Amino acid sequence: MIEHVAAQTFHARRGAVENAFRYGVDYILTDMTSGAPPLLSRNRFNLFSIHDRHHGGPRGNGRGAAWFREELLQRGFPLGRAQLLLLTQPSFLWFHFNPVSFWIAVRDGTPRAFIAEVNNTFGHRHCYFAAHPDFRPLQPEQVIEAQKLMHVSPFQQVAGRYQFSFEMTRRAFNIRIAYQNGSQGVLATLNGRRRPATTASLARAAIRRPFGALRVVALIYWQALRLWVKRAPFLRKPAPPKPLLSDSSTYSDRKA
Repeated sequence: MIEHVAAQTFHARRGAVENAFRYGVDYILTDMTSGAPPLLSRNRFNLFSIHDRHHGGPRGNGRGAAWFREELLQRGFPLGRAQLLLLTQPSFLWFHFNPVSFWIAVRDGTPRAFIAEVNNTFGHRHCYFAAHPDFRPLQPEQVIEAQKLMHVSPFQQVAGRYQFSFEMTRRAFNIRIAYQNGSQGVLATLNGRRRPATTASLARAAIRRPFGALRVVALIYWQALRLWVKRAPFLRKPAPPKPLLSDSSTYSDRKA
């Protein structure tokens, strides 16, 4: 299975210095086993590509879906009839960068667990495992919380908590991540429709949003410049957390 998700991402900063933006972005949803259209390849060069080394494990030394499977087994996830998927922005030509990808475990057509694979522009990665203790289906009105452990933005502290809300239907995605640290924080959303990945859809993506991941990095630095001009406090980069993966700790049936 390989699908193209032409998505929208929205970010809004809370606190004394506010900032907000909305951009279009292209994601691929794949089980990492199926064949791909000519413009998309796995583990080899193409206009768009997905490489195992970029996902599932330490940054640049990943093991792909095998890593996700092992993490699920360690937590007692029932893998029988489960479908393991990766939602990610593909590499563009030689360039790869992904602010966040999602490993998703699906059973009976519903998401039961996911890992948010978070990368910053300083070369660091931390992953957040999210699921209910009994691995019941994740519903959009439910919130799963996790402590923030990695430096993502030089304008936000490594403190506070993330609140994840995750909706995946047969037709669309709607992912919400609310970062809260007292009066400070960021709301980030990602939503888009699922469609088969085809040569035509990928060619349109390359024309509509040229340079792929390189464009994403340029937009990140543009927003950082805007915050610097607004005199948002700039924080030094701390060392990355030693554990690669941390587990969610709080579950709620209220809206974040």
